[in-house]
Amino acid sequence: MKADKVIDLRGLTCPGPILQTKKAIDELEPGQVLEIWGTDPGTKSDMPAWAKRAGHEFLGVEDAGDYMKFYVRKKK
Repeated sequence: MKADKVIDLRGLTCPGPILQTKKAIDELEPGQVLEIWGTDPGTKSDMPAWAKRAGHEFLGVEDAGDYMKFYVRKKK
């Protein structure tokens, strides 16, 4: 998936990944995609829930070996 911005949050634990994702997505234009790299297992459930609550579109998660890649499209 093509992302407009990538942030590396590997090693951060809750609530760090969500807080940093919010900060990064605020810098994007509506329709752009943010790719988030993370290692915290809790992010797998937190990220889709946060995206829905914040009004963004969670596009999925991809296993990248020792970390995960999350994709969120900014909606508003």
